[in-house]
Amino acid sequence: MPAKSRSLIVGNWKMNGLRHSLTEIAHVARGYDAKLRHSCDLIICPPATLVCLAAQQALGSRIGIGAQDCHMEANGAFTGEISAEMLADCGATTVIVGHSERRSYFAETDGDVKSKALAALRAGLMPIICVGETNSDREAGRTLGVIKRQLVGSVPGSADAGAIVVAYEPIWAIGTGLTPTLADIAEVHRFIHRELAVIFGTHAAGHGRVLYGGSVKPSNAESILAVEHVDGALIGGASLKAEDFLGIARAAPARV
Repeated sequence: MPAKSRSLIVGNWKMNGLRHSLTEIAHVARGYDAKLRHSCDLIICPPATLVCLAAQQALGSRIGIGAQDCHMEANGAFTGEISAEMLADCGATTVIVGHSERRSYFAETDGDVKSKALAALRAGLMPIICVGETNSDREAGRTLGVIKRQLVGSVPGSADAGAIVVAYEPIWAIGTGLTPTLADIAEVHRFIHRELAVIFGTHAAGHGRVLYGGSVKPSNAESILAVEHVDGALIGGASLKAEDFLGIARAAPARV
């Protein structure tokens, strides 16, 4: 499990990448030197077709390999689905659940996300649970209400707080080049940490990381990652190229 003292930088390749794309992981591994390992942990989540190969590519590099989704059940008649146990068997250590694209395109509910998070924990994977508001929610002043509903419905409070990561991704900022103000990011991350303390009990306050995602790139990473209560980042398009991903990682402050 990554140490809380270091920032956590996660790359979500989404539906991008073929076998030749694994050279990017090799490039990241070469750039993940002792200084960078001291300041942050790196995880790359390629498409399911590459998880096994990526895990082999990353051996010895201390780069974690994750997946982008999993099924709730361990096995069964679910054609086309992949269980958390299968991902763990491939060498994954992490899985993203509840990404806004899954919630929007596949109508996943908070209950579905919680079930997938529990499946991940059952298989020994760390779930990265995504939450975030739409632009209409934001303009109507509903951001914190939406985030609270998603946290309460999606985060399994029975779990060890330190075994779970939450990623705040305002839907309107994903892939658009737009980002909230630093004050807005600080407000939401502070709120999420407070709500997680309620979900897990006050003894768990300060445990578990909260990442920011949404058009993070090397040019804005330093200012975003310096915001209080931002424990790292979930990166989309900028994670496809090793130099961009490493550029974001190098902007992460060491939290020791």
